[in-house]
Amino acid sequence: MSLERPVTPNPYDLLPATASFSVTSADVTDGQPLKDDQVAALGNTSPQLSWSGAPEGTRSYVVTCFDPDAPTPSGFWHWVLVDLPAGCTSLDTGAGAEGGAGLPGGAFMCRNDGGPKAFMGAAPPEGDQVHRYYFVVHAVGEDSLGVDSDASAAVVSFNLAFKTLGRAIIYGTYQH
Repeated sequence: MSLERPVTPNPYDLLPATASFSVTSADVTDGQPLKDDQVAALGNTSPQLSWSGAPEGTRSYVVTCFDPDAPTPSGFWHWVLVDLPAGCTSLDTGAGAEGGAGLPGGAFMCRNDGGPKAFMGAAPPEGDQVHRYYFVVHAVGEDSLGVDSDASAAVVSFNLAFKTLGRAIIYGTYQH
């Protein structure tokens, strides 16, 4: 049995178009392999992220990390951070640690597909193709997305489909 699958498109290209803005990271270089710190078995630490130029009317942010290359029909959600206040324009390395100590305002994390309400680093199956890890900052036009910490990543994404004003995207890769 071969684990080779066709490369899927950027999943955000399949959604309705929104404004774009900028995201940078001291830990992730766009399109390049992730550092060991962002790998589950080696560091399991969320990367530093900074963003600017969000669309007018942004009232909060959601930050996600999604792997569309996981061997499932629905990909794999590594991080779902909801309700960051509009004044927040960066996250320090490790902000996605379980418990969310140090998250600003009423921000909270939902479960990743591994189970915890935290960031989960890259963890593709051994020998599988290169996986892409999309770190996305979603600018939201409301103070709250309207979900709680028990919402699934799919429910968060569904709500984002109707409330997102813009997206800032950076991605890293990893192969085990």
